[in-house]
Amino acid sequence: MTQEIWKAATIIDWSQRLLSSYRKLLKQELIERTGNPQEEAERLFFAPFVVASHGIGSDPIYNYGNKILLELWERNWQQLTSMPSRLSAEKILREERQKILEATSQQGYLRNYQCIRISRTGKRYKINDITLWNIIDDQGSLYGQAATFSDWILLN
Repeated sequence: MTQEIWKAATIIDWSQRLLSSYRKLLKQELIERTGNPQEEAERLFFAPFVVASHGIGSDPIYNYGNKILLELWERNWQQLTSMPSRLSAEKILREERQKILEATSQQGYLRNYQCIRISRTGKRYKINDITLWNIIDDQGSLYGQAATFSDWILLN
């Protein structure tokens, strides 16, 4: 399913929500918009930077990760979308992660965040210059949160 996940109607719709929320909150585009939702979903999936998101709830599950994120986290689509997003952080850093997500919820977005994340096999990455944003609809209802970054260093 990972090979052409961007063609699924639910992913096309979610990609539009990600992109529109980013534009609304950060006043710029995450990728160049073409007006073709399927083309934009494909371009987002193959973007040269990481994009990930999770839904809402007390222990949100990843519901999107583009190709680079899947490779970095060493997971396929099924593994990623059944994983609580907190598990990408080392146990000792999860409280800090939660505080950042709460701050993002209040402010709408947060820029220049740094953190350490771990892959499925335990590889540790220092990630720099992360942008987090709320995923909202036109009325401002919250559907989740997303992150993007392009700067990371393998630590081990």
